[in-house]
Amino acid sequence: MGELKWYVVRSVSGQEKKAKNYLETELGRHNLTELVPQVLIPVEKVFEMRNGKKRVRERNLYPGYIIIHADLGHGEVDHIITSTPGIIGFLGDKDKKDAANNKPVPLHITEVNRILGIVDEAEEQVATLDKPYVVGELVKITDGGFAGMSGTVSEIFDERKKLNVIVKIFGRSQPMELNYTQVEKES
Repeated sequence: MGELKWYVVRSVSGQEKKAKNYLETELGRHNLTELVPQVLIPVEKVFEMRNGKKRVRERNLYPGYIIIHADLGHGEVDHIITSTPGIIGFLGDKDKKDAANNKPVPLHITEVNRILGIVDEAEEQVATLDKPYVVGELVKITDGGFAGMSGTVSEIFDERKKLNVIVKIFGRSQPMELNYTQVEKES
């Protein structure tokens, strides 16, 4: 067995998951899973507030691309990957191809670490807000003792995922620090 390296494969945009499933099925059918142990679609988790409910979804970091950890020394693997439905081919131009044997050039280890770091961070972190708030925006509190009240965003703390919201309580303006998940945009 040769050396496992990371490669980028182009896929039909919006069909990355389908292409990944086809590829994994095809590799399993040909007993080649040890030659391609990992097929990744780098994603990040984002949440959006809709109708007062928090919805978490995954968003592709690189639409139209799949990252694979593979040993392309085995002649069949390259062909199976490129002939899988939804996969267009390996990423690269003429400069990225090895002219001697026309094989794709693997990613540099620093690129791989950066991409895998983003993927690992995305798994660990709490989902980020898809549509951030702006200062002066009217928001409605959806959680806590002041649920149902409205206020105006006065400060945004992106790194902590919190807002300062000015709420009128008994005729006085009162600042409150709230999480992104405790408020929603007022329509």
